[in-house]
Amino acid sequence: MRAMQQNPPDIRPDLARARVPDDRREGQPTIGMVSLGCPKALVDSERILTRLRAEGYAISADYHGADAVVVNTCGFLDSAKAESLDAIGEALRENGRVIVTGCLGAEPDYITGAHPKVLAVTGPHQYEQVLDAVHKAVPPQPDPFIDLLPASGVSLTPRHYSYLKISEGCNHKCKFCIIPDMRGRLVSRPAHAVVREAEKLVQAGVRELLVISQDTSAYGLDRRHDTERGHRAHITDLARDLGSLGAWVRLHYVYPYPHVRDLIPLMADGLVLPYLDIPFQHAHPDVLRRMARPAAAAKTLDEIAAWRAVCPEITLRSTFIVGYPGETEAEFQTLLDWLDEAQLDRVGAFQYENVRGARANDLPDHVDPEVKQDRYDRFMEKAQAISAAKLEAKVGTRMQVIVDEVDADGATCRTKADAPEIDGNLFIDQGFDALKPGDMVDVIVDEAGEYDLWGRIDGPAADHAGDQPGL
Repeated sequence: MRAMQQNPPDIRPDLARARVPDDRREGQPTIGMVSLGCPKALVDSERILTRLRAEGYAISADYHGADAVVVNTCGFLDSAKAESLDAIGEALRENGRVIVTGCLGAEPDYITGAHPKVLAVTGPHQYEQVLDAVHKAVPPQPDPFIDLLPASGVSLTPRHYSYLKISEGCNHKCKFCIIPDMRGRLVSRPAHAVVREAEKLVQAGVRELLVISQDTSAYGLDRRHDTERGHRAHITDLARDLGSLGAWVRLHYVYPYPHVRDLIPLMADGLVLPYLDIPFQHAHPDVLRRMARPAAAAKTLDEIAAWRAVCPEITLRSTFIVGYPGETEAEFQTLLDWLDEAQLDRVGAFQYENVRGARANDLPDHVDPEVKQDRYDRFMEKAQAISAAKLEAKVGTRMQVIVDEVDADGATCRTKADAPEIDGNLFIDQGFDALKPGDMVDVIVDEAGEYDLWGRIDGPAADHAGDQPGL
């Protein structure tokens, strides 16, 4: 289901021309990039490309124009590993000179066993090792009069929004997950460094900051919430600092710790978007215990009610796992009943998969594939009905949207309730000729679907991104 997909689309060399300028000079060494997986991996890809640009490399928009290709892999699920291996194979066939990095790089023998001709394999966020591998495969030839550090980094997203990674790693030990093994324990960036990066992005024209990490709620815990250069490493303080910059601030991967309630007043006051992306995963306490996650579904419902009391317009999105080992029909029904009561706005689900190295693989009573599929279908049917009812209630209301794309048929926009690529859209199919990506405009909602809205511009003027400094 398009609106419920979990990750942004793959950034492929043959699609990158829309995002990465092809401004290479004659004879300039050139690198292609394939970025798979989650937004955190996308940020890693942007950092790698930014470093390469600063060292004199051009970025290729297709395989054949590249001297080598870097494939940034995903290794979370077996299906993601298979997709990564396919992408590596395609890059080898089309280009022949491939450097592999990312989460699957934590298993180099797995990669080289399938593709022994790759030039190098590095693990997640090993930027220096990736650069070393590129230097060896394609020596840099910088021009000191041209190749200076760019004023802003290479972006693989449209220029009006950007992911802002605030930490790496995770301290949780969920039995279905091996991310702590691949990316390590929580390491938070200094708050002043995050704010400075955000300031540069906003100055360059970014109008929406998407805050990401493995565990956004835990930001700064490893630093003991230290204060440096006037900024405290705590998610509440960081959200307040980011909210002062004038851009939309959207929080992803927020675990429902008690201190999350301190974020809600910031949303009610308009400093941060009224949107929380919370990985609940399940609702039955026994399933949550088998997952090694906090088993407090009832308290979670109380927290949701408290959040809505402070900020009634808050949007809640989450993901769930169905068919987890040992999940009974009664436990699954508890999840459906919980969803009825929680009335989450945006919901996605995964069928449980074994992941090499995960402790959940050894649990008893794995669920049959046919049962998992049936439960997934029933879960998504209920989630879809809830989404449709919530969107129908928005018909006739006025809301602000940000424009993502404009073509001959109309403008594709998002409301404050919609994160790019994973949530729905609002479409404008009349009077959109003057709009362009990054514009913010008020609309009246005319029609609702299961995941998307349609509307018309309310008034003649849009808040044009092009009128801002840096755009």
